[in-house]
Amino acid sequence: MDPRPIGVFDSGMGGLTVLHECLVTLPHEDFVYLGDGARLPYGPRPLAEIRRFAREIAGYLERQGVKLIVAACNSATAAALPDLQRSLSVPIVGVLAPEAHAAVLATRNRRIGLLATEATVASGRYAELVGALDAGAELVPVACPRLVPLIEGSDPFGEETADAVREYAAPLRDAGVDTVILGCTHYPLIRPIFQRVFGRGVTLVFSADETACEVAETLARKGIENDGSREGAYRFLTTGDPALFREMGRRFLQLPIASAEHVEVATLEAAAA
Repeated sequence: MDPRPIGVFDSGMGGLTVLHECLVTLPHEDFVYLGDGARLPYGPRPLAEIRRFAREIAGYLERQGVKLIVAACNSATAAALPDLQRSLSVPIVGVLAPEAHAAVLATRNRRIGLLATEATVASGRYAELVGALDAGAELVPVACPRLVPLIEGSDPFGEETADAVREYAAPLRDAGVDTVILGCTHYPLIRPIFQRVFGRGVTLVFSADETACEVAETLARKGIENDGSREGAYRFLTTGDPALFREMGRRFLQLPIASAEHVEVATLEAAAA
């Protein structure tokens, strides 16, 4: 048994959708979540900058004594996962590979759409992962820069969000995809809008549950699970406003957030020095 917590990080709130699945899949484990609200969003930033941010956060969590890290951010996973795997002494799980695997299994016509941030699309990582699983599958990527601000805004289910989804869905519908990867951890919050736009004939893939299963399998394979008879705890850190994190975070986590601790960006930068 290993009582150390599991670290989870994202650029802000979206990774809480992944944390939710980890909490219900592994209720006996402790978790510490870090949202980098001060530098949100990651999507429009250069990949090299996102890679630096991910190294800083992962290094900080490692120094906090976590036993495994979940990069619950598609942009950070796309930009930095191989680099983090080389530099960290603890295992790290990303969110891209489980989604690519689920999409290849789900598609019937081998035409897969991807809706994601600009950085995730620019990285080309989804195309590499899908191609490695099925070289004959076609991936149609679309960057969606308007969605994260709308989802974190005051009216995530409003007409402006629906219009943006219709705009980004149009080239995927024209391409005849039958499966769409929701390649950003924010997107599941508005899943009903995506499903309305695409219809039931298109399978939507978001891998929070597959990611949680990969975390469970990694813990078991390495023999670092916690005592299965206990109820785990979770705590939250943010480089942004703790009050805003608590208020907005409940929307994504769908569980109570009693408090959030503030972490200075300079503290993260020092962890990677």
